[in-house]
Amino acid sequence: MPKILTATSLASYERDGFLFPIRVMSSAEATDYRSSLESCEVAAGGPSSSKMKYKANLLFTWANELVRNSTILDAVEDIIGPNILCWNASFLIKEPGSADYISFHQDATYWGLSPLDVVTSWLALSPVTREAGPMQFLPRSHTMNQVGHRETYADGNMLTRGQEIEVDVDEADTIPVLLDPGEISLHHVLLVHGSGANISRHRRIGMAVRYIPTYVRQEKLRNSATLVRGVDEYGYFDLEPEPATDLDDKALAAHAEALQRLDAVVYSSTDRTGMM
Repeated sequence: MPKILTATSLASYERDGFLFPIRVMSSAEATDYRSSLESCEVAAGGPSSSKMKYKANLLFTWANELVRNSTILDAVEDIIGPNILCWNASFLIKEPGSADYISFHQDATYWGLSPLDVVTSWLALSPVTREAGPMQFLPRSHTMNQVGHRETYADGNMLTRGQEIEVDVDEADTIPVLLDPGEISLHHVLLVHGSGANISRHRRIGMAVRYIPTYVRQEKLRNSATLVRGVDEYGYFDLEPEPATDLDDKALAAHAEALQRLDAVVYSSTDRTGMM
């Protein structure tokens, strides 16, 4: 029996590779989390550094709350089952008027996860309008399996390698993912998606959390993940600790180690690093 998604919604996800919008918290709660994020940015002397954007749940108690949000996990459980790891979580922020963009790609390309039972929850902490550079999903593209990608390392491309899919995507065939604060979208790891520049006057702030069932393995090298629901009967990942307080010494050390290991995965077979 599904916890939150209907049979129709689950069928839609299976068919199209995505589902949205799903309300997981009130707009006021989302605003509070945004305030926590922006207070951390102020304390750091500016917008989030690259280090802080990745696996922030290991650094901050409020970010740890977000990856463990019960409504999000209920929806994720309906798709991948009750034993859930958070493999990565990242803030994806586009400043107003920024030319930053994300080329059309599949998430699975450099992640080394198998099997591909991976779902991303993308939580809006600001209004995601057409002008703000929303994600654009290509329906049913998750059925193409893994497609080749070009590595561009292009200026303004927010992806680790500036990767773009070696298939022409007609944007007229895509669906813009418009979200209000406190809503999420869910998408499959093979779904083709991208996003354009933020031409609005407001920040576009989202948190992308990559959830996997505990039976998924990392095939490149052993790295770490956070157990957020259920039990881990497989032990394919070293389990990450929750932060006791924001930015305490143990949290900083756990975060640094986790980023080094994640960096080794996403930049494997290259001479580049990025997150550290």
